[in-house]
Amino acid sequence: MSTPKSPPRFVTLVLLTAISVLSLNMFLPSLSNMARDFEVDYAVINLSIAGYLGVSAILQIIMGPLSDRWGRRPVLLAAMAIFTVASVGCWLAPNVWVFLGFRLLQSAVIAGMALSRAVIRDMAPPQEAASMMGYVAMVMALAPMVGPVVGGLLDQMFGWRVTFLLFAMLGAGVFALCWRDLGETNTKKSDTLLAQFKTYPALLGAREFWGHVACQACSVGAFYVFLAGAPLVGEAQFGLTPATLGLGMGAITMGFVFGNFLSGRYAKRYALSTMMIAGRIVALVGLGGGFILLVAGIMHPLVLFGSVVFIGLGNGLTLPASNSGALSVRPDLAGSASGLSGAAVVGSGAILTSVTGAVLNESSGVFVLMAILFGVTILGLVAAYDVRNATRG
Repeated sequence: MSTPKSPPRFVTLVLLTAISVLSLNMFLPSLSNMARDFEVDYAVINLSIAGYLGVSAILQIIMGPLSDRWGRRPVLLAAMAIFTVASVGCWLAPNVWVFLGFRLLQSAVIAGMALSRAVIRDMAPPQEAASMMGYVAMVMALAPMVGPVVGGLLDQMFGWRVTFLLFAMLGAGVFALCWRDLGETNTKKSDTLLAQFKTYPALLGAREFWGHVACQACSVGAFYVFLAGAPLVGEAQFGLTPATLGLGMGAITMGFVFGNFLSGRYAKRYALSTMMIAGRIVALVGLGGGFILLVAGIMHPLVLFGSVVFIGLGNGLTLPASNSGALSVRPDLAGSASGLSGAAVVGSGAILTSVTGAVLNESSGVFVLMAILFGVTILGLVAAYDVRNATRG
């Protein structure tokens, strides 16, 4: 079979991004059951999130430069193959340590999210790329919306292991699709990795780049904090079943879909920093309203899940603009910028999920979770304003 020459279709970019998200959140409603099955503490099984994110951060630092040197296609194909094999290992794992080992290997799938952004930036200028990223994310957002629901139902019907069998099947399917459809978009490959690294100071020393990265890290960090804390809070304080918890956790994506629709429509009209600031303000307003209702004694899961819908809406407004902005500081290093920014975001997520898992318990509950979400979102707003000041300067 000949190698495709044309850029990938829209559906390929969507599925590459979607499988990266599904691998993170589909099994989350099963965390408590997995801890009981492996006979370990919740903090140990929570390493399947924090450890996964930590390895993802390291891999993105490597994958970005590799894709700038040898192309997006070979790196993405290798990543999908590793993910598929690792998913089989998780499915058959006899104990928690074997499971965690293969779970860390699953993190190779992060290439789908990181490099699909680089592919888009290869194909379009900054504001058009932000619009395209918004539309890709809008369609892709069905994955985190449906994923926890499907994972919770599979757990109740067949047990948690079936979710990882499904991961293996999805990985094989996306690998086959990329093989047939993913033409190379990196037309300016570096001569050597050493020559590429010599250009990094211009990227690493750019205040604007790090402002975009900080905003991304705080925006996505709120999402990770919620994913890490919701299973414990939902079960301990509201008595939710895995299926109901999965449905509630998918609520954050309802706002994300609409936010990305707005990004796709308006990113070409407004400055990237304006879209970023708007998203952070929306998230703060939603969280503030939810916190007020909880303090007033309205302790209902709809208050928690309703307030985090605004996190999703805000992220949908912020992330396409901040992603495109980070990749546009040095377009010739789009893969490296995507990998480095993605590593920073995922590394921050790993830290935040670890802190959330350590701080939360059945007694601290929903108020501590909301406080962490509020603090991270405020930091994201500060970073967005810093980007505006840097671009004006």
